[in-house]
Amino acid sequence: MANIQALDPNASPLSYYGWELRRRREAHNLKQSQLGDIIFCTGSLIGQIETSKKLPTRDFSERVDVALNTDGVFSRLIGLVLHSQLPAWFQPYAEMEVKATYISTYQAQVVYGLLQTEEYARALLRVDYPDSVDEMTAARLNRQRILKGENPPALWVVLSEAALLQEVGGRDVMRAQLARLLEFRDAPWVQIQVLPFSVGQHTAMMGSFNLLRFEDDPDIFYVESYDQGHMTANPQVIKERSFGYARLQATALSPEDSAALIARVMEERYGDQS
Repeated sequence: MANIQALDPNASPLSYYGWELRRRREAHNLKQSQLGDIIFCTGSLIGQIETSKKLPTRDFSERVDVALNTDGVFSRLIGLVLHSQLPAWFQPYAEMEVKATYISTYQAQVVYGLLQTEEYARALLRVDYPDSVDEMTAARLNRQRILKGENPPALWVVLSEAALLQEVGGRDVMRAQLARLLEFRDAPWVQIQVLPFSVGQHTAMMGSFNLLRFEDDPDIFYVESYDQGHMTANPQVIKERSFGYARLQATALSPEDSAALIARVMEERYGDQS
């Protein structure tokens, strides 16, 4: 219990979540094990979350809200907690991504984060964040919620053929990831095009980038390096990159032909070869 008493609610969103969970639990005169029984988890897990040693999930938060009658407090807090797990340099972009009404992205090597499966994301993040892969994966999956909301942004994705062929996490993970891309064929606000190797040189040879559009704010161009992201609303940059992206869309395979290529790669490269 000493570790719980020493917890500083101002240290981070995760610390505040744990502090508030303990406060609410004790207000109901419940031991950790008793609350665990109510929401179908162990008392040890409750203790780890209260002391910021374990990241809560959205499902956990919703069950706690019901058990402690908190009127959605923890369901609201979990968004802040997961956002705080993103790299500090990436958080400003994530905040703008949520507000965007139209997202255009070119990805030179990997599938765009909003379309990644959990296993694919986990395999990628394990390379650079081996000690926090669970937290980083949860934060990335939390970003994907914007595609499931009542008013999702329009999302246009141009993927280099390299993203289909670069094996991430093994053949089973890649097969599931490509199957996920095919699930978006009938999505009303998502379009996916593949830029084949055969096009040769193109307007995005410098690498991946995103363009965000908003209802009332200027467009934003975003690009990132290994450990930092760069956003700009410079009108000349937006003009050049928007025109370059339009050329990419015109050069890439149609969404229908792209889906056919994704399906072919999924079967021929990652299918059952026994």
